[in-house]
Amino acid sequence: MKIVKADNLICPIDGVELFCQEKQLICENGHSFDIARQGYVNLLPVQHKRSKEPGDSKEMVSARASFLNTGVYAPIANKLTELVDSYVSGNQSACLMDAGCGDGYYLDMMFNHLKDKEGQGELSFIGMDISKPAIMAAAKRNKLITWIVGTNRQPPILKSSVNIIVCVFGFQSFEGFYQTLVPGGKIILVEPGANHLKELREIIYADVKSSDPSDLSNLEEKGIYLIEEQLLQLNTGAIDNEQIKSLLLMTPHFYRANKEGRVSATNLQKLDLTIDIVFRVLEKR
Repeated sequence: MKIVKADNLICPIDGVELFCQEKQLICENGHSFDIARQGYVNLLPVQHKRSKEPGDSKEMVSARASFLNTGVYAPIANKLTELVDSYVSGNQSACLMDAGCGDGYYLDMMFNHLKDKEGQGELSFIGMDISKPAIMAAAKRNKLITWIVGTNRQPPILKSSVNIIVCVFGFQSFEGFYQTLVPGGKIILVEPGANHLKELREIIYADVKSSDPSDLSNLEEKGIYLIEEQLLQLNTGAIDNEQIKSLLLMTPHFYRANKEGRVSATNLQKLDLTIDIVFRVLEKR
């Protein structure tokens, strides 16, 4: 397939299409957005923010990149890539968006697999995250992917222009996803199962609560239907102290755990963890 840059971005202020002019994206009403030297564009206006610096901090992004680059979560990325590949036809053009892409690890893996897929279709990739530090890190991974700072609630994407949305451990906004997808488009959710990282949670919490996937029972009335579900369950083998600290910092557990729990986890020299992941595919109808 031929890889092309995404051309379906819209102005987050008035919703009209954006066009590239030199080093800016500009709409017909005169709103302009600079393309940063790193290659990303910030399409998150102040009025769409719920805090001064929304999303993951620079420290969390660095910890996530450090952990993911060790390959511990590679089985998750490989499974996701296989699932996405099954919904991409080589002879039809498609746009793939990672909603809440973080530092771009998963989307870059998908890109490197799909770029060699046979067919005459064109394929574009959009990585979007509300965290500016995350998008800055993602832009270093791959210059052929369109990286944007934006929000899943109000994605700055042309309506009915994305074929597949993936959301990996991210904030889900099905209203935003629905308006962005083409009819028949897919949403692929990657979520923790009940036993995901149970060994770590047993150390940092006095009372370990179940982390079941989100309830999707009300989505059919919104025109979104669950069509497939797959599980991935395995053990990491022993990970070392640096990996444990990076993993803890990149997850919400770091902030939910008390000080005693965090200290206990960061003092561990090794830990064998359970990976328990639920992949669910939904379709817009």
